[in-house]
Amino acid sequence: MEVTAVTIILYLLAMLALGVAAYRFTRNLKDYILGGRQLGGAVAALSAGASDMSGWLMLGLPGAIYASGLNQIWIAVGLVAGALLNWRFIARRLRRYTERAGDALTIPDYFENRFADRSRVLRVASAFVILIFFTIYTSAGLVSGAILFEQVFGLDYRIALLVGTVSILSYTAIGGFLGVCWTDTVQGVMMFLALLIVPAVAITSMGGWGATMTATSAVAPAGVFDAFHDTGVIGAVSLMAWGLGYFGQPHTLARFMALRDERDMPAAQMIGMTWMVLALYGAIATGLAGIGYFAAAPLDNPETVFLSLSQSLFNPWIAGILLAAVLAAIMSTVSSQLLVSSSVIAEDFWKRLLRPQAEAGELLNIGRGSVFVISIAAFLLALDRDSSVLSLVAYAWAGFGAAFGPVVVLSLFWRRMTRDGALAGMVVGAVTVIVWKQFSGGIFEIYEILPGFIFASIAIAGVSLLGRAPGPEVVDLHDSVAAG
Repeated sequence: MEVTAVTIILYLLAMLALGVAAYRFTRNLKDYILGGRQLGGAVAALSAGASDMSGWLMLGLPGAIYASGLNQIWIAVGLVAGALLNWRFIARRLRRYTERAGDALTIPDYFENRFADRSRVLRVASAFVILIFFTIYTSAGLVSGAILFEQVFGLDYRIALLVGTVSILSYTAIGGFLGVCWTDTVQGVMMFLALLIVPAVAITSMGGWGATMTATSAVAPAGVFDAFHDTGVIGAVSLMAWGLGYFGQPHTLARFMALRDERDMPAAQMIGMTWMVLALYGAIATGLAGIGYFAAAPLDNPETVFLSLSQSLFNPWIAGILLAAVLAAIMSTVSSQLLVSSSVIAEDFWKRLLRPQAEAGELLNIGRGSVFVISIAAFLLALDRDSSVLSLVAYAWAGFGAAFGPVVVLSLFWRRMTRDGALAGMVVGAVTVIVWKQFSGGIFEIYEILPGFIFASIAIAGVSLLGRAPGPEVVDLHDSVAAG
């Protein structure tokens, strides 16, 4: 226990050191929010992957496979498809559009500039969506961190939650976007290696793949290897709909916006997709191996299967490194979410609405101070010990995917889209997710992102076509971006 604790503490200190190093390159709000648009392709890819997946990849998905079997694999299928489409069609054009549309630094900034919205209603509405759903999303990461510290150190849940919260917000507030991306890159490599090593050693310890599958089948013979067990085509489509969420995740889109050059996209896409496919494979294999390995003493909390395998299979030093990888997964996403949320407060509320005359130093301090405010709100939500990481992530992921996904996609590719259409889509998508979540049974078993995405797209098209066509400045900007 002491050796493991030392390993994790050393890791936390290393991440804080990277944050301090990035502090030297953070001179203004643009540096704090987007790193001055100087992000390299490899860093962008690994940072995007690490911040996307979070503790869900190492706790939620292995836990879902451990509890239910391969009928949960459709989530991974949908995510791979969504991420590939995001890199292929959204990344390059969004990078170009945000730079030409008034050098937009945030998604609300982009929406306002894209539609020449002088009323600022788009900025305010999208900023509120970000703050609401990112607070929920951040709380999911804090729950993951608390589970880790609770499992490893035997801490009380609330103490574990406090330790995790303080650790993450420290380097985020200090280092800004560069600090987050640099630490994400290290964390992405750690997550990748851990997700390949743990299932490989677990399978080897049980006598190989065949013996592992035999042991797993003996424990859970009722369709553990059947992707359609207890689920039909509608259920599979519902799980694959997770992929739609990629088009609307502000922390992922920020990586595209921050790339140094859009010509870096192909290499970044290759690195990002390779990382993602292999990491998802490792997470699924971890869940399956855990079923057989813990046959004699099943786990009370399925979401601890990766943690339990790490502690059971490896000496304390190696276990500490592997558990630090879990912490890395959690920290990478939470730090990205805190940064985007604080950016919204500094850029979209303070600078644009409250104090247009604010200078660079003041805005930088507001951004850093906002990290602490949002952390407190997420901490309070995470106090519920029974919160499921997967369910919290699913809710926030759906909220962003439905509220922003259709708006982002159509704003990049449809010149006839209007400001009112964007607003209608944003509101319809967010409200659909919130309302749909309150019901269960029948059609309401479908993951709320799917109806939210569909209804939002219809709202955008309908309101845009029924309203006045966009002005020449909006159309000309769109055509110039489309032309390259």
